[in-house]
Amino acid sequence: MALKYLNQVEAQNIDQELFNEYRFSVDQLMELAGLSVATAVAKRYALEDNKNKVLICCGPGNNGGDGLVAARHLKLFGFDPAIVYPKRSSKELFTNLTTQCERMDIPFLTEMPTKPQIDGTYKLIVDAIFGFSFKGNIRSPFDTVIETIKNVNVPICSVDVPSGWDVEKGNPDGIKPDTLVSLTAPKLCANLFNGCHYLGGRFVPQSLAEKYQLNLPEYPGTECCVLLNNEHASQI
Repeated sequence: MALKYLNQVEAQNIDQELFNEYRFSVDQLMELAGLSVATAVAKRYALEDNKNKVLICCGPGNNGGDGLVAARHLKLFGFDPAIVYPKRSSKELFTNLTTQCERMDIPFLTEMPTKPQIDGTYKLIVDAIFGFSFKGNIRSPFDTVIETIKNVNVPICSVDVPSGWDVEKGNPDGIKPDTLVSLTAPKLCANLFNGCHYLGGRFVPQSLAEKYQLNLPEYPGTECCVLLNNEHASQI
């Protein structure tokens, strides 16, 4: 059976069941999600001497938290991450993640680099700004950040949903990532994505997957992410 792609309500309901019924904590799932993103990045973009600088753009919510976790793991994997985090959350979870990155000597940039600076310095952008809960118009300062990302020449890896995309309808004029790492299960907008597609977040209980008929693929061995291909077509 085909892998199911989720609409916004289904994605939100699954998250709430994981929190309320299965008693996962937000930081547990964020750690697993961020590790999945970092692992997919390491698989997709091989390390090169002096060319492993990664710019991680984080938003104010859980998608940004996934990016902070991914930055920490990428540092441990041998990459050289830097973080743009223009609207920091004051919640303890996010301040802890920020401190962890700072204590690992991962720099936080004071502003978004320009397109020439990004193209001349970084090998990759990780887009962890907005996730599946995003609605409405993109406001400052993220409008400028996303506009810059749209125009860079380096590849982009988006976390769960390309930032600024409608979670179900996509956004043909928005960010065009080279890689997408869907979390838990792909969202409907991933039907409009044509690049390298990974599924991460190996934490969904079988009973929950069966309830929502997710038809998740098998993860190889002990891997926390799996590369999707044409056999994993969507059920709309």
